[in-house]
Amino acid sequence: MCGFAGFIDLSARLSNGDLDARVRAMADCMVLRGPDGSGTWVDERSGIALGHRRLSVIDLTTHGHQPMSSSSERYVIAYNGEIYNFQDIRRDLECAGVQFCGHSDTEVLLAAIERWGLEATLKRANGMFAFAVWDQHARTLYIARDRFGQKPIYYGFSGSYFVFASELKPIKTLIGNDLKIDRSIVRAYLRHGYVPTPYSIYEGICKLQPGTFLKLTLEDVSSRRMGAPQAYWSALEVAKAGLDRPFEGREDDAVDALDELLCDAVGKCMVSDVPLGAFLSGGIDSSTVVSVMQAQSSRPVKTFSIGFEEAQYNEAAYAGKVARHLKTDHTELYVTEKDALDVLPKLPLLYDEPFADASQIPTYLVSKLARQHVTVSLSGDGGDELFGGYNRYLFANRLDRFDSIMPKPVIGILVDLMRTFSVSAWDRVGSLMPERFKFPQFGDKVHKLASVVDTASPQDRYYALCSIWQNAEDVVCNKEHSPYTLGVPSQWPLLNEHIHQMMYVDAVTYLPDDILTKIDRASMGVSLEARIPLLDHRIYELAWQFALGAKIKGGQGKWPLRQVLHRYVPREIIKRPKMGFGAPIGIWLRKELRDWVESLLATERLRDEGFFDPSIITDTWNEHLRGARNWQYQIWTILMFQAWLDEN
Repeated sequence: MCGFAGFIDLSARLSNGDLDARVRAMADCMVLRGPDGSGTWVDERSGIALGHRRLSVIDLTTHGHQPMSSSSERYVIAYNGEIYNFQDIRRDLECAGVQFCGHSDTEVLLAAIERWGLEATLKRANGMFAFAVWDQHARTLYIARDRFGQKPIYYGFSGSYFVFASELKPIKTLIGNDLKIDRSIVRAYLRHGYVPTPYSIYEGICKLQPGTFLKLTLEDVSSRRMGAPQAYWSALEVAKAGLDRPFEGREDDAVDALDELLCDAVGKCMVSDVPLGAFLSGGIDSSTVVSVMQAQSSRPVKTFSIGFEEAQYNEAAYAGKVARHLKTDHTELYVTEKDALDVLPKLPLLYDEPFADASQIPTYLVSKLARQHVTVSLSGDGGDELFGGYNRYLFANRLDRFDSIMPKPVIGILVDLMRTFSVSAWDRVGSLMPERFKFPQFGDKVHKLASVVDTASPQDRYYALCSIWQNAEDVVCNKEHSPYTLGVPSQWPLLNEHIHQMMYVDAVTYLPDDILTKIDRASMGVSLEARIPLLDHRIYELAWQFALGAKIKGGQGKWPLRQVLHRYVPREIIKRPKMGFGAPIGIWLRKELRDWVESLLATERLRDEGFFDPSIITDTWNEHLRGARNWQYQIWTILMFQAWLDEN
């Protein structure tokens, strides 16, 4: 796992020394991604420079040093990630007569590109990666990203450069204050809590879409001409193919197939020349990954979890039960408020652009804990999107059924009724409900439900369910339409079931831009490599061959994954309500963080910066402060933007 950066100088005036100095500065600002070494490669004739920071995981010798040239010296690569099936690819290449100097996956990747070409290599590669390859003969640059977007890459024209890097920091190091905030994308950020691909927070700088590569000749770059990325793998085409050719066999056969594939995927992720462990929350996904790991390990797997004193956020007890059953070498840490709040100043630097998933805090803390013991940690992310695990899928489906049997006028009357009574009035109603129907902030949830129900279609309803600021267009001062369309319901592809549609949309939006961004930045922020075996593309392909009824049963998602887990861990140990991996930020905002919040949300400051409507922000904060509404996530998006702005 590493970080890389590079540029092509459009001015054609920089010497080798100038190219080297600038790209070295770019790479060195990513030292946490690669604390074990650095390297540069430059070519004054073409004006190209590549820089690299290395976290040594496979082949710790100098044979793994980057940037790396192919045996013929035609190709030069700067690469971040892991190719899990590199040993299989290497054997095929050796059978074809290719010889190797070391045993790194980087050398195998280069040899495959030289032998088979870039696109054929990408289709064969199974892993997480982003890289830049320079073809010296054709004077052509290629940049590529893995199928799900586990590893990041930014690129674009700015000033007198075409730039590309694993993070925005190197680009800012090169370009400086010439980078301008793209105000048109702020609305999308407010709605989703992240800046969606292919956009970045800066004008002219893009994120490469997952499953694609971009080809640029030197002539293209010189004329500032850039075509669209080319897809070598499509999540949508895989989904459609799976639905057209469903799995044939009994339920037990499906579980057998998934178990076998999981064993292979996890086994490939366990190849490492440095200490390796796993995150363990005690939930279905991480417990399955750890179970399969332990079954393939001759020694106790090192597992890590963190806990909070607040019961609704504490998963440590569940993780401990699983760890004791599997006999892992388990480490858990109960996090104090001070531990969590000390992370806040780091967030703007870790994430490079505004990012507002509050579970970024515990994700960083568990990564920091793991890094004290291992260099690589496996994670259970991806199971919800692949196997229908999010509660919102079931909730949206219930609302769809309600909508289908209830006349529109009646729904309108119910919505009006829900909005007629204040939040506090509904709270009083909630206090009179039977115990099993009582839940915190009853009135707040009734008002939120009204806004979700009052939508024109199932797609709009799900969009509302997944939106943080539903009135984002009112909150931002810039009234330009956001260019982002993939998250807009009218752009969603038609699939056979609404829940399948939700799962696909989450897999290509929320998964790469929120979940994978969070785990990449948090783990790399402590120089830890995080691997995600559930995102082996073969598992995604198998999941789409399963009928919806085989994934969601009895009001629970992830049925096949649960059946695999039950082969390793008794049902009673993992029987628990689904919990998000979060932190009690709503409480902190009113107490320990209040001064920090009010400094960032000061009316005069908001007015001067001109991004957000101060009156809406102030009203929202005051309602949250006095407990009238729970606006923690809405406020967090503004705070993360403001904190990022302070650092940029």
